[in-house]
Amino acid sequence: MSKSVDNLVWHEATITKEDRQTKNNHKSCLLWFTGLSGSGKSTLANALDQVLYNNHLNSYVLDGDNIRQGLNQDLGFTDADRVENIRRIGEVSKLFVDAGTIVSTAFISPFENDRQRVRERFAENEFIEVYVKCDLEECEKRDVKGLYKKARAGEIPHFTGISSPYEAPSHPEIVVDTAKETIEQSVEKLVNYLKEKQIVR
Repeated sequence: MSKSVDNLVWHEATITKEDRQTKNNHKSCLLWFTGLSGSGKSTLANALDQVLYNNHLNSYVLDGDNIRQGLNQDLGFTDADRVENIRRIGEVSKLFVDAGTIVSTAFISPFENDRQRVRERFAENEFIEVYVKCDLEECEKRDVKGLYKKARAGEIPHFTGISSPYEAPSHPEIVVDTAKETIEQSVEKLVNYLKEKQIVR
């Protein structure tokens, strides 16, 4: 990686994050949804986004598959590429938070160290790790994208949960169990957390 950043100087914005939060009438944060493929990360992130939108709050969802078709289309699924994938998403998420937006990211993000590095880029209470808990057997039963079947057949290398490990969060802010909770129950839990932390009213 180029060391050209050594010659760069950070330019402070005229309008601050706090200014934008005041205008929006709510704080900004990152909800980092992590879990196995098929656990319900994207479904849950979008359900929450709908509730926030309905309440006139500035929010956005960054989805793993969508980002890999654009910003990260040059990355594969090796361990090194997964690390870079998460690093880039962390930086993009930080821009959204600086812009006063509540951003949700739906990425498997299998390695705890990678998620911790993203957390360290944010101020206190701005990074909210949401562990979308769902056992592998249930995820395989769902297999909404047909990926587990392909992985079991050896057609997809480095597939999380099958041929590549998933490290569950050790201390997530929120745990939702999509095998036991409805989407509505999970979203209610997330909204209550945001209100408890006074991110939204």
